[in-house]
Amino acid sequence: MGAAHLGGASPDTNSPVDCLCLASAWGSVPRHERSRPPAALGTLRPMRAAAIAESQSRPMNFLRLPNLLATRYGRLTAFFLLYVTEGIPLGFAATAVATQLRRQNVGPAEIGAFVGSFYLPWAFKWAFGPMIDVFASDRLGRRRGWIIGTQIMMAATLLSTVLLTLPQQLGLFTIVLLVHNTFGAMQDVAIDALAVNTLQEQERGLANGLMFGGASIGQLVGGSGVLFLTSVTGFQSTFFFVAGAILLVTVFVVLPMKEAAGPARPSVIGSRWRSASREMRDFAVNSFRSFVGSRGAFVGLLVALLPAGAMGLGLALQSNLAVELGMNDDEVAWLNVWSTVINGGFCVLGGYLSDHLGRRRTLAIYIAAMSLPVLYLMNELNRYGWVMPVEVTAANRPVVPPALLMAFWIATLVYNAFNGLMYGTRAANFMDVTNPAVAATQFTAYMALLNLTISYSAMWQGIAIEAWGYPKTLLVDAIFGVVCIALLPFMSRRAGTQPSWNDSASGARARAVALVLGFACAAWVPYSIWHDALGAAQPIAGTLFTLVFVGSALFLLAGAAVIAAGAPRLTRVAVWLAPLLLAMHARYHLDTIAGWFVSIASAAQVKSAFGTAFDLIALGAALALLLFARQSWDGLNADPKDGADPQAAPLSAAA
Repeated sequence: MGAAHLGGASPDTNSPVDCLCLASAWGSVPRHERSRPPAALGTLRPMRAAAIAESQSRPMNFLRLPNLLATRYGRLTAFFLLYVTEGIPLGFAATAVATQLRRQNVGPAEIGAFVGSFYLPWAFKWAFGPMIDVFASDRLGRRRGWIIGTQIMMAATLLSTVLLTLPQQLGLFTIVLLVHNTFGAMQDVAIDALAVNTLQEQERGLANGLMFGGASIGQLVGGSGVLFLTSVTGFQSTFFFVAGAILLVTVFVVLPMKEAAGPARPSVIGSRWRSASREMRDFAVNSFRSFVGSRGAFVGLLVALLPAGAMGLGLALQSNLAVELGMNDDEVAWLNVWSTVINGGFCVLGGYLSDHLGRRRTLAIYIAAMSLPVLYLMNELNRYGWVMPVEVTAANRPVVPPALLMAFWIATLVYNAFNGLMYGTRAANFMDVTNPAVAATQFTAYMALLNLTISYSAMWQGIAIEAWGYPKTLLVDAIFGVVCIALLPFMSRRAGTQPSWNDSASGARARAVALVLGFACAAWVPYSIWHDALGAAQPIAGTLFTLVFVGSALFLLAGAAVIAAGAPRLTRVAVWLAPLLLAMHARYHLDTIAGWFVSIASAAQVKSAFGTAFDLIALGAALALLLFARQSWDGLNADPKDGADPQAAPLSAAA
């Protein structure tokens, strides 16, 4: 059947409008078609004409690469490869860079601080969500544009470190990689948002597993791949390899993507920055209600702040020991390869077993089992007298017993098996207590706290190794790792087909949180006076106070919205205190700030003035929080509004 033609025009006749349209599409006509007379273009088949029109709306694609988001297998492949780019920088820092630093006699405490700082952006990645949602380009794609930009910046920041000399410029190197990983965390938020909006419901389970696998392979590429390559090209040259691996995904996966247009966004009232602030406020309110609304969710908050099992053999301690025990780069790389493969396989097995044998029961067993290889290695280190860190270039280095090296291999591989069992089960356990109405928000916050736990664990272990030695550090790690088991029985969702996410005790939990945060803020004043007494432990205390100040700021913002009607003056003060608490992070940059005022005051005077201001802010926040602890919190009785996709939780697990 032929198509109907307006105005009685014959199929072989082109109207002036048709000619103009065809002329505008001439550049997209295949070369073999251009040999036809211009009039012959009017006889192109409708499908060809539609393809020409479609090509005008596609992003520029010189290589004619496929849009992977258009098909099921394409989507699975795309998100697998996108998560590879997330794993690359983590493996590069935690394995390759940590190994090279220890080989150059950088101490365990410095390496622990380096690895710990690398995870900090992931602990606060929730803050990027409103910004990515509001500041988006419909032309580039709301999520695609952010992914392109962050991947380019990841490569650029990494390449900027090529000229740095290690370990002499370790401080600057750490700052640049911290910025690099900040873009990595932003990319993670954008990828998860794209997945939520793109994947079909029946694809999400398989996609989640592939994303975990992609992250593991990325860590292999960034860790073992770099160590293998170092023996051929040298360490500095591997930076080009890592940056190139990220950009390959940008060019061949992200650029050809055509992100589907999302629903029409509500008009922005006022500036986009104010809109972002409003979304951040909504985020805080909904998260707050979900965290304190049920016992399981509230206990989950505490569990996320504790290490889930011993962590020493999964952080910088392992890299330090590997170098000290005489392993070369290839041997460390192979250890990392087998550890990652075992960890990934047992992650799937752990999740499967937890579905059939009970989530919390199996998780408790896995967490307890993680301490066994740690205690075994502790015993072997004591047996062979390998207690304190040994300089790798020392002339009188002790000979490494082959049995000790074998024990290290056994402990590491067994640890990764139990760690894999725990990891998949733990993520599912957090999903069990997550409110589907705010799944993406609440689950991402849990994952952010888990990353913070990794950060402070890496820091304290690096300090403890130099102060106590390896065996005592491993003993404390094994004991501290099982503390969270005592909380697991309480991390349950209320039974019922439609469980309530806000129970009658939510107000009491909110008051308890306000009380704890209030005393924690007040503790800043004595810490600021006597912080030198902590010595090398100051970075750990600083990280914990950062958590307190950020948590207090969010609590004040969210609490102000909940109790606004009952305490209007208090809520107004709370809204002003919140940004001041976030500004407390400036304490890490006082030397730079003092330089700005060098013409009017000495550095000591500027630092003293800012120190006094920080004390007043902390005391003001403490007083406000203690007053919050006296409120009734009746506004917590309503459930959070439905605004998040209930299916977002499986996708958030890949974070």
